[in-house]
Parts: sequence; C-alpha cells; structure tokens
Amino acid sequence: MSGEKIKCVVWDLDNTLWDGILAETDDVKLKSNVTEIIKELDRRGILQSISSKNEYDIAMKKLRDYKLEKYFLYSQINWNSKAESIEKIATSFNFSLDAFAFVDDQQFERDEVSFQHPEVLCIDAVCMSEILEMDRFMPKYVTEDSKNRRLLYMHDIVRNEKEKDFIGPKEDFLRTLDMKFTISRAKVEDLKRVEELTVRTHQLNSTGTIYSFDELSEMIHSDNFMVLVAQLEDVYGTYGKIGLCVIEEKEDIWDIKLLLMSCRVMSKGVGSVLMNYIAKKAKKKNKRILADFISTDRNRIMYITYRFNGFKELSNDNGKITFEADLSIDKKYPNYITVIEE
Repeated sequence: MSGEKIKCVVWDLDNTLWDGILAETDDVKLKSNVTEIIKELDRRGILQSISSKNEYDIAMKKLRDYKLEKYFLYSQINWNSKAESIEKIATSFNFSLDAFAFVDDQQFERDEVSFQHPEVLCIDAVCMSEILEMDRFMPKYVTEDSKNRRLLYMHDIVRNEKEKDFIGPKEDFLRTLDMKFTISRAKVEDLKRVEELTVRTHQLNSTGTIYSFDELSEMIHSDNFMVLVAQLEDVYGTYGKIGLCVIEEKEDIWDIKLLLMSCRVMSKGVGSVLMNYIAKKAKKKNKRILADFISTDRNRIMYITYRFNGFKELSNDNGKITFEADLSIDKKYPNYITVIEE
C-alpha cells in the first residue's frame, strides 16, 4: 500500500454519511461526527467527493438540507459500479488513484474497489472516526492554499463548463480568461506552500525531489541558489501558487535542480512559461542552462515539455538525464498570458 498523502476522500451515503437508506425513507439521520470530519478534512485541503448508488437529485437535495453539498466535487451518484465512479472522479481531478480513500459500510463495495483499484485506501464506515488521526490524512502544513483548495477546484469547474460552451479554437477561449502569471523570488512566508508543492506534484515534476522547509530556507538565503515561485490568476479567481523552480547558480551556468508545475494548470497552456522565463533571463546574463531530470512512472509529460522547449539531452544514465537549453531559440510566451515579474 502506497504511503502517499490522501488528496481526496470519496464517501458512500447510505449507512455511511447517514444512518438509513434514502431510497427507502427520507428520514435518514447524519452520523453523529461526520460533519466535523468533513469540515476538518476540508480545512486540511483534502478534497471530497461521493460515490453512491442513489437517485442523483434526491441525494443532492438531502445533502443540501444538511448544508453539506458544497463540500463534494465531481460526485458520482448513480447505479454504476463504485470502482468505475472512483475512476471517473480521479480523472476529473487529474489525480492518481493512490491519492484516494474510499469510505463505505458494505464489504462488497470495498472489495470491488480494492480488486479494481488496489491503490485506493478503502475504509469501513465504522472506522470513520479514526480518519482524522491517520497519518495519510495529516498534511505536514495547512497553508492558505490548502484551506482554499476546494474553492480553487470549484473555480476550475466553472472554467471547464465555460470552455465546453465556448465555440471556437481553444486559444481563443484561453484569451477570454485574461490570465496573469506572476513569477517572484520565494520568501520565507512562501516556503510551507513550496514544500507542499514538492510533495503533491508528480506529473509536471522534473525530478520528484522533495525539499524540506529548512532546505528551502537555506537556499533562499544563499547566494548560490535561486528559488522562484509562480502564481496564476484569471477572471474567475486565483489558482494559488502553482509553480516552482530551484536553480543552483554557478559561475557561467544556471543548473535547474527542480522544476514543477501543478497538474491543475496543465490544460491552461502555461506549462512552459516558467521554463521560458528562466531561459530569457539566462540569455541576458550570458549563462548556460543545464537541467536535471529523473524519470519516474508519472512525469513523462515533463520530459516532453523540456524537449518541446528546446532542451537537448547531454547525458542519460538509466533515466537520470542532464538537459541543456538551446538559447538560440527565441522563447515566447503564449499570447493569451500576461507574465509579471516581481
């Protein structure tokens, strides 16, 4: 079983979130401690969804009655298998399945999910009171981005719905978002979120290196390192801090030790903005750029991003790659993004 921190809890409803079966009676009662558990998970930045065999409108009305509807995103309330529903939820969030926990009172449902998706942590509903004490549900830090995570994803849902309704090329839709991509040197108050990014981000991640708060603090106060953070916002609100680059500054070389971008912005065409910013700055200062890349089972897209943006392999030692940037290529930002340097 993976030791990944849980990013999303998927709840059953009948005899799990509440006592009783909604299809048989409208008089179901919430479990005594479930509201507190849901609110605390939300405060910790752990997202939540539902997989329940029920009629969608009836179940959502009951959740609204209990003032809990807002806590659940991408819910699957239907008569499909719960393994299928959890897979759809994972696709919607763009999370790997080992970041999910599933809470259900029925052994059959948990076994079916475990058989189809052994990465998912399945929990008997009778044990739900233990969830908040389990290590995988306890982030090291609760940052402002953590507390606002559900709202950030709710903004994403609105954006995605607007994009579905938009007629025309994707770039034209992205232009309507009026995106502002802000790059700044990391400050002490950023470091908890920066460490969190290194823990949570896997796909657009060049090495998978996890830097601690103390390591990051040492680097931002050193003349030998540059730690850059990126933030994104648009007409629908902020995405929070979504990018990080750690550069070791040498005499004539900038060596990128880690470059990552949150998977939440992969579809917004901003994956190469921070990379191109660094290339522009290095070119002005007559620095070469080298970049470390360590192949993992999830970061193939980061390798492609490097290659697509003019980075060539200097060496490859069993998946440990050193890239060098071709700075003769004019690095341009997408014309639907405003890049701001602070």
